[in-house]
Amino acid sequence: MWLTETDLEAIWLTLRVATVTTLILFAVGTPVAWWLARTRSRWKGPIGAVVALPLVLPPSVLGFYLLVAMGPNGPVGQLTERLGIGLLPFTFWGLVVASVFYSFPFMVQPVQNAFEAIGDRPLEAAATLRASPLDRFFSVALPLSLPGLITAGILTFAHTVGEFGVVLMIGGNIPGVTRVASVQIYDYVEALEYANAHRLAAVMLVFSFLVLLILYVWNPGGKKR
Repeated sequence: MWLTETDLEAIWLTLRVATVTTLILFAVGTPVAWWLARTRSRWKGPIGAVVALPLVLPPSVLGFYLLVAMGPNGPVGQLTERLGIGLLPFTFWGLVVASVFYSFPFMVQPVQNAFEAIGDRPLEAAATLRASPLDRFFSVALPLSLPGLITAGILTFAHTVGEFGVVLMIGGNIPGVTRVASVQIYDYVEALEYANAHRLAAVMLVFSFLVLLILYVWNPGGKKR
């Protein structure tokens, strides 16, 4: 078999983490993007900077602080233990939480740009027809921003698939639980099993290329000719 059972297990776990992360970020990131696109608050700059922070922050730094926060002495860890959930580090949901933080700007920024591109006129026209703010958001803003939402979803999913530093800090390397594809490749390289590393890396390379191909060829935000 071209890929081992361990490889397939790692790929399946990676896809699960990426799917759950993308769905959560659609729910959480879209309202944040809408607020950033529409607000005139003085807090827009600082909050926008916080949203974009994972773009420049080393993954190990973000992973370290998340590990501290979700550990037994951290505020999040103490809360989850009181709720009977247990500690999140070195679990599937720990990976999801870390991925949500790390991929946040990849969801928010494209959606924010899509909302800003709408302008005020369509929303003002809907308001003259007595559409409520919520109705204007779901009936006007979301349909007009659909290409940006799709782009954000693709980028978020692909970025989550390729994560390494954050997931290694939070999840460690537990087979079938937290060992995602990027960590599996790292294991092969450490063990000098370059043939296995080549095979799995090739899968990741093809996947990344196909994602970019979809974005550049389909180009939902571009002009149709």
